[in-house]
Amino acid sequence: MKESFRQCMAWLHTWVGLVVGWILFFVFVTGTAGYVDDEITRWMEPERPLPAQVLPEQSSHMLDQALTQLQAHAPEAKAWTITLPHQALNPRATQGLSIAWEEMPQPGQRGRRGGENLDPTTGQILPEVEPRATAGGTGLYRMHYALHYMPYPVAIWLVGICTMLMLLAVITGVVTHKKIFTDFFTFRPGKGQRSWLDAHNIVSVMSLPFFLMITYTGLIFFMSIYMPTGRDVMYGPTEAGRQAYFQDIRFQNRAFLPVSLPQASLGEMMHSAEQQWGKNSIASIQITHPQDSQAYVELRRTGVTGVYWTRAETLRFNAIDGRAMEPEDTSNLTGDTHRVLLALHEGVFAEWWMRWLYFISGLLGCAVIGTGLVLWTVKRRTQHQKRMAKASTLSATERFDAAGLRLVEILNAGTLAGLPLGLAAYFWANRLLPVTMADRAAWEFHALFLVWGWSFLFASWRPLKRAWLELLWLTTTAYALIPVLNMLTTDRHLGITLPYGDWGLAGFDLTMLGLAATFAYIAIKMKRKWHIASLQQKATAPARLQTAGVNS
Repeated sequence: MKESFRQCMAWLHTWVGLVVGWILFFVFVTGTAGYVDDEITRWMEPERPLPAQVLPEQSSHMLDQALTQLQAHAPEAKAWTITLPHQALNPRATQGLSIAWEEMPQPGQRGRRGGENLDPTTGQILPEVEPRATAGGTGLYRMHYALHYMPYPVAIWLVGICTMLMLLAVITGVVTHKKIFTDFFTFRPGKGQRSWLDAHNIVSVMSLPFFLMITYTGLIFFMSIYMPTGRDVMYGPTEAGRQAYFQDIRFQNRAFLPVSLPQASLGEMMHSAEQQWGKNSIASIQITHPQDSQAYVELRRTGVTGVYWTRAETLRFNAIDGRAMEPEDTSNLTGDTHRVLLALHEGVFAEWWMRWLYFISGLLGCAVIGTGLVLWTVKRRTQHQKRMAKASTLSATERFDAAGLRLVEILNAGTLAGLPLGLAAYFWANRLLPVTMADRAAWEFHALFLVWGWSFLFASWRPLKRAWLELLWLTTTAYALIPVLNMLTTDRHLGITLPYGDWGLAGFDLTMLGLAATFAYIAIKMKRKWHIASLQQKATAPARLQTAGVNS
C-alpha cells in the first residue's frame, strides 16, 4: 500500500512537472531577473548620470533648501519627504539629495506623487535626464506573472494554475524521494539518466525552502483573485466590501490635512536621532499631518532591513514642539499579512548579500525545472531505443510516442537554451535599436520573443545534440559580448563603473560574464558526455554484431 502511494506520487510529480514545466521555466527566469530589476533598469538607461558621491554634511542647509522647494512645488500636499545623501548597506540604495510629495488623495485612493532631485550644494533642481525608452528590469519582473501578448486576467489565471501545480509537484517530489537527504550528497557523473536524476535531486533539495516559500506566497497574495471567498466573508461580496479590503491592505482609509512647515527644529530632531542611531545614519525625513492626530515628522534610518515595506527603523517627533512620539499602531491583520508575504516573495527587504541569495535561489529553481524536463526525455529516449532494438517495425502507438518524445525534446532545447538566448537579445536590442525609434520598449520585447521563437525552429531543424550545443554556444557568445557591446555603445562600461565603485552597473556586466561562463561549462560537459557515450557505443557495437551472428 505504501509503495503504491509512492508510485502514485511519483506519477503525479513527473507529469505535473512536464505539463507546466516550460511555463514555469519562463516564470522563474523572468522572476529571478526581478530580484535585480533596479540594476537592470539602470543598465538599460545609460543616459542617467552615475550616482553623486557626496557626504551628508551641512544637513541643516540642505534641509532648508529642500523645504523651500517643497513649499514651491507642493504647498497643499498630503506628505513631504526629503531624502538625504547617503549610502545604505545595500549598494543599490545609493542616494543623492531629493524631495518627493504626495498630493491630497480622494477617499479610498492614492494621491498623485511627484519628486525632484536637488543639487546638494545649491539646492537647485537638477535638470531631468530623459533616458531611452525601455521597459528595463520592471518589464521582465512584470512578465513573470502577467506574461506577454495576452490579456492580464488570462495571464494571472494561467500563472496561478501553473503555480498551484508546481506546489503539488514540490510536495509529491518530497514524498517520492524517501532518501531525499541521502540523495543530496550523491552525484554520479557520466551515468546518463542516473546523473540527471542525481543533479535534479541535489538542486531540488538545495532550493526546497525557497521553492516552498516562493510558490506559497505567490499564490497567497493573488488569493483574492483565485479564491475570493475569504475576502467576501470578511468584507462582503459587494464592490464596497472589495474596496474596503484593498483600503486595509494599502492603508487608504485615513484622512489627512495639507502638510506645512514644522514649527519645531528639524536639526534638533536629527541630532536626537543620531545620538540613538549614530552619525550620518538618517536616510529620509517625512512630514505628515493626519486629520485625527497631531502633525509629525518621521525620520528613517539607513541600512536597516525587515520584511515590511518601510525596510527601516523610524523615529517620530511632534512637528509643533519637537517632543518624541510613540510609533502609531497602524497595523491590521489583513495589511500586515499581505505586506509580509509580498516582501518575502519579492525580497524587498533584502540587503545585498541576501538579494544575491534570492538571485542564486532563483537560478537553482530554473535548474530544478530544467533538469526535471531533461530527465523525462532521457528516460523515455532510453526506453524508446530499447523498443527499437527489439522490434523490426514500430506500431502506430509507438510511432505516436516517438513523435511526442521528439516534440518534448524540441521544446526542451528551445526553452532551456533558447529562452536565455532570447533574454540576451533583449539586452542587445536595448543597445542596438535607435534611441528615437517608435515603440522602442515594445521592440525590445519583440526581439526577445522573436529570438526565442527562432530557437524552437532551429531545434526542430537540426539534429538534437547539435541543436543543444549550437544554441548553448550562441547563448554563451551573446552573454559574453554584452559587456563589449556596452563598452562600444556607452560610457557606462566596466572601465568606468569599476574605478568609480558603482557596483550596481558593474555587477550587471560581471553577471553577464558569469552567465556566459556557466553556459560554456554546460556546453563543454554535454559535448564531452556525448563524445564518451559515442565511443562506448562504437566499442560495444562489434560485440553485439558478433553475438547476433552466433545466435543466428
